[in-house]
Amino acid sequence: MAPALGSRLAELIAAYEVPGAALAYLHRGELHEFAAGVLNRATGVEATADSLYQVGSITKVWTATLLMQEIERGGLTLDTPVIEVLPEFKVADAAATAGVTIRHLLSHTSGIDGDLFLDTGRGDDCVEKYVAACADLAQNHPLGVTQSYCNSGFVIAGRVLEKLAGRRWDDVLRERIVEPLGLTHTWTLPEDVLRFRGAMGHLDSGDPAPKWGLMRSIGPAGLICARPADVVAFARAHLEGGLLDDPAAMREPQVDIPNPHTLGRRWGIGWILDEWDGHQVVSHGGNTIGQHAMLWMLPGTGTIACVTANGGHSSAFTHRVATELFAELDGVAVPAKLGPPAEPVETDVARFAGRYERAGARITISEREGGLRLLLETTGELAALDEPVEMDLVAVDEVTFVGRKKGDPDWSSAVFYELPDGSPYVHLGARATPRTA
Repeated sequence: MAPALGSRLAELIAAYEVPGAALAYLHRGELHEFAAGVLNRATGVEATADSLYQVGSITKVWTATLLMQEIERGGLTLDTPVIEVLPEFKVADAAATAGVTIRHLLSHTSGIDGDLFLDTGRGDDCVEKYVAACADLAQNHPLGVTQSYCNSGFVIAGRVLEKLAGRRWDDVLRERIVEPLGLTHTWTLPEDVLRFRGAMGHLDSGDPAPKWGLMRSIGPAGLICARPADVVAFARAHLEGGLLDDPAAMREPQVDIPNPHTLGRRWGIGWILDEWDGHQVVSHGGNTIGQHAMLWMLPGTGTIACVTANGGHSSAFTHRVATELFAELDGVAVPAKLGPPAEPVETDVARFAGRYERAGARITISEREGGLRLLLETTGELAALDEPVEMDLVAVDEVTFVGRKKGDPDWSSAVFYELPDGSPYVHLGARATPRTA
């Protein structure tokens, strides 16, 4: 792939109906950058290597890094309770309020219902107001018993950072990471992104999204906009030094992911941890309104890659880019996405039927001949931007199912499991959702 990457990237965005994409990778100490397509189908502006994309939840690794800096300075520990720094912090469950720690937040094990997308305004106090609004958030699961992706937890972590530093999250990010690393194309606010070429997200229809970006209050969980080369430079500092005395500490496994087929097998501090073809891979992805980004690094080879896309079948696209790129550069085989088995698997599907619900999502599982049917509905402030997703589920083993919506080349996996107390859950999209009916 690498020798003719410019033309190959163009071929892949056409194949996966992606309007525009950019790729940067570091290999044997050299940075390479490529771009293809357009930033906005309505305007036809060309995508370039220095265009800014919303990298979404890759932001979480940056926020985790800033808190690890505080830990190395002795300001707190991973096991410091949040209320020691934020006495005003509160969620609906009193035990969680008292017991949730920095480690819980950064490893997605707090159990706090994680998809509260709440607009608290554009003021510098928006993160503080968001955390105050978490007082009504219920527990997705009891503290520390499983893993469930938690945007809310990273906004809370961002507020911890603001309280310790005495400045807003955006400013601490610039002072401690962006400027020291010389990242000229990394910003958080739309008025800064406007000074560059900025990508526009696109809906499944192929049309530009009706809204450019997420609310400012979600900043520490997903508001960074950057060119891929800047994201690679950030990851390089995690391998070679420059941000932390011991960056490898963030790659220590903290929890197994109940559904290892979506992102990886374990979560570290901020990072997702997996193995490809005998090589450790450290990664994170991000999704915003019609935009998608992936960052991977292989500590054993020193190769780092970041790819961004602004619509289409972007998840399948980025996986294909990784598959071709790492095979070419390092001879590493990226595992294929989990799909249906060659032979049908018999399992008692009736035990999984019901309604599963958490903040931001309602999942209805019903029986059908030969398997299950899943209906996923977005609730809350982002409901108007997402159409309901319906798909048939095919059993892979007794508790693992795969499905895909019509026209999508990518299979999604769902794992049904129980907590130690017997409570039934489904793990889908990196999130644990309890059965409520």
